[in-house]
Amino acid sequence: MAKKWLEDYNLSGSTAVITGAAGELCGAMSDALGSLGVKVALLDINKEKAEARVEGIQGEGGTARAFPCSVLDLEELKTQYRKICDLWGEPDILINGAGGNHPKGSTDKEFFEFGDLEDPGVKTFFDLPLEGFTRVFDLNFMGTLLPTQVFARGMVEKKKGVILNISSMNYYTPLTKIPAYAAAKAAVSNFTSWLAVHFAHAGIRVNAIAPGFLMTEQLKFLHIDGKTGEYTQRAKKVIAHTPMGRYGEPRELIGTVIWLLSDAAKFVTGVTIPIDGGFSSFSI
Repeated sequence: MAKKWLEDYNLSGSTAVITGAAGELCGAMSDALGSLGVKVALLDINKEKAEARVEGIQGEGGTARAFPCSVLDLEELKTQYRKICDLWGEPDILINGAGGNHPKGSTDKEFFEFGDLEDPGVKTFFDLPLEGFTRVFDLNFMGTLLPTQVFARGMVEKKKGVILNISSMNYYTPLTKIPAYAAAKAAVSNFTSWLAVHFAHAGIRVNAIAPGFLMTEQLKFLHIDGKTGEYTQRAKKVIAHTPMGRYGEPRELIGTVIWLLSDAAKFVTGVTIPIDGGFSSFSI
């Protein structure tokens, strides 16, 4: 009986396309899926980092290949789709992991105060350039939409597939100072629900995860003082608002990811699962 239940989690032999695969979070997913017998296509704009991740997966006995491209270039995506199909056949899994924030889409202060408009040293909401807001929104939302249009077509044809999008805590409660990123991630979760309904009769499940604060190298740079090694004031707020009282680790996403991609979750679609140490549930 135990073997029967475990079989529902078996992903061996499937093919997964992962965008943003050279980053820490999707890199951890790539490593995990490769170790489970999944053929992993790593899509990333950074060719060197993607190839380094491939070497790691292959070194552990897994099957992986790097496919450098931008998730905002439709023709590049189509080219890589054809290459993947020629190599391994139609993908079974798509993880839309490309994303990120940019300073041009962020304000300097949490709260607008009278007098900020007269202070040239403060970047307010009114100073945010359209370029910055568009850049963040495009990378996170359009960078989810376009790969889905390309890679879900084969799933529709074989009436089977799983799409996993990467949302954020900002879907539940928008964090201060980052309006572009918060809006984009809320759009990703909304799009996830829409897609799940749209593809329900086509045999495709669509879900998302909403990672909380995970200690990546980028987050260390922003949340840990380089001189003292202590948490910054913003980091202390994160810890205070996280019931588990700590940051998460990228590997702590993996259990939920495997569940959502596998037949163990074959009646689960249209949801965004928080992986956040209780951050989205906390109130005072």
